[in-house]
Amino acid sequence: MANTSSRTLRLLSLLQTHRYWPGGELADRLEVSVRTLRRDVDRLRELGYPVEAHRGVDGGYQLAAGAVLPPLVLDDDEAVALAIGLQTAAQGAVAGIEEFSISALTKVVQVMPPRLRRRVDALRAVTVPAPSGPGPTVGAEALTAVAQACRDEERLRFSYTARDGAQTARHVEPHRLVSLGRRWYLVAYDLVRHDWRSFRLDRLDDPRSTGERFRPRELPATDAAAFVRAGNDNVSPAYTVEALVHAPAATVRSMVGRWGTVEEVDDRRCRVRMATDVLDWPAQALGGIGVGFEVLGPPEFAEHVREWGARFTRAAGG
Repeated sequence: MANTSSRTLRLLSLLQTHRYWPGGELADRLEVSVRTLRRDVDRLRELGYPVEAHRGVDGGYQLAAGAVLPPLVLDDDEAVALAIGLQTAAQGAVAGIEEFSISALTKVVQVMPPRLRRRVDALRAVTVPAPSGPGPTVGAEALTAVAQACRDEERLRFSYTARDGAQTARHVEPHRLVSLGRRWYLVAYDLVRHDWRSFRLDRLDDPRSTGERFRPRELPATDAAAFVRAGNDNVSPAYTVEALVHAPAATVRSMVGRWGTVEEVDDRRCRVRMATDVLDWPAQALGGIGVGFEVLGPPEFAEHVREWGARFTRAAGG
């Protein structure tokens, strides 16, 4: 069993990832008794975290909104990922968050230990930001509202404008958000049409949660991104990146499978394909695997990787 301090941090981390935890399930995750869980919750309250308890057979705990944002519990990789995400958000397709993303990025980097700060600084030093170009933007408030409904498994209502300009009222069970190129999509089950649909967030207006919980349905696709790609004839990625990666397919699939397809070549190699409008993300994804790879196409991606390699070499003083 973990010691008291590390277990308390683990409890806080779990409460930050879910809106609500049943008491028994939370105790099982921590491998402690329900009584010990109650003591750990009391310890968090003493530290200023507003943890709410719900009594009864189905009782549990949730981290309530407080007057002051509590510090987040992040491991090393999560902290680096957060910094990279904030840097990307400052140049992305979500309207109104650029200034706040830069401000938050500055705060996160300031409190990082030196070893993590060097990783983030190295990435920023060798990455050349490109203008995002014309395209639809999504309001940060709408994006947050939809994301919370997905997380909390609460039914959602909104107005939707189709390609022909027709407006309809929608009542859905939200499943996942998908970022594809410069567009955001909501994958959801439409309760009126009794079928799965994908909705462009820039055509979605006034999303509001109904507070009605639902049991998630099985998505008729391998994942939400595959569902959007299969049913969307508007998105035509500019590039199809293909690379031969010197690692087992299972290993590579667990790291980059969400961004493309991974096919086994033999026990030690696999072929990765990614459809994208920009070449930075495939370069980061393939480089992050930590093994050798060969670019099979297109020529633009091979040149992009050569440019990245030259910048890394200069950054290392070579």
